[in-house]
Amino acid sequence: MIGSVKGLESAHMAKRRILVVDDDKRAVDLVRLYLERDGYEVRAAYDGPTALELARSAGGDLIVLDIMLPGINGLDICRLLRQESDIPIIMLTAKSFEEDRLLGFDLGADDYLTKPFSPRELLARIRSVLRRVEAREDKAEEPVTLGSLNVDFRRHEVRINGRPVALTPAEFRILGVLVREPGRVFSRLQLLDRAFGLDFDGLERNADIHIMHLRRKLGFGRDGPIKAIPGTGYKLEEA
Repeated sequence: MIGSVKGLESAHMAKRRILVVDDDKRAVDLVRLYLERDGYEVRAAYDGPTALELARSAGGDLIVLDIMLPGINGLDICRLLRQESDIPIIMLTAKSFEEDRLLGFDLGADDYLTKPFSPRELLARIRSVLRRVEAREDKAEEPVTLGSLNVDFRRHEVRINGRPVALTPAEFRILGVLVREPGRVFSRLQLLDRAFGLDFDGLERNADIHIMHLRRKLGFGRDGPIKAIPGTGYKLEEA
């Protein structure tokens, strides 16, 4: 079982451990060079089954995971790991289709980088994701209850009138943004940026898709507490 990212040690106290998964050994070697120069400890895997075994047995602080892998693809690995752990995952792929990005985020990926990419950009993304995860864990937020809705951030659980509701990691993040500041109106871009901390250029309309799924799963219609603000975005009513 993979260890939680909670309680990550300071970089001055221990090396962060990164698992890099890609079937292109030259690409892995280049990424390893940059990461080790920056003080990270790097493990590598070149196929899906090995990556899954290493992730489960050796743990680590973050996984850089290619989608196109022999044996088990990266999306399936991401889905399996998200059932066991909240370890940060940055997805890599040669594909640039929007659907791949959406699927990766829905499965729980923390960031997404399209090949070819600069190793320096990957390094910056790794730093950013680790900082964001640390800040989220340090908050140790208490559960939030608004009417019949209860959101437990520590357990990643959502309940309506005591009934558990199964949300994807992406949907949970979107809902988390809304319930933390009830009554506040978020633009689509603000909602996505708060949820994922990423550049969602060209993907703003995907906020509408997440909201539609949230309303359906929570049993809220258009007249429910998740309100669309025409020409602006969304808010969760305080009542």
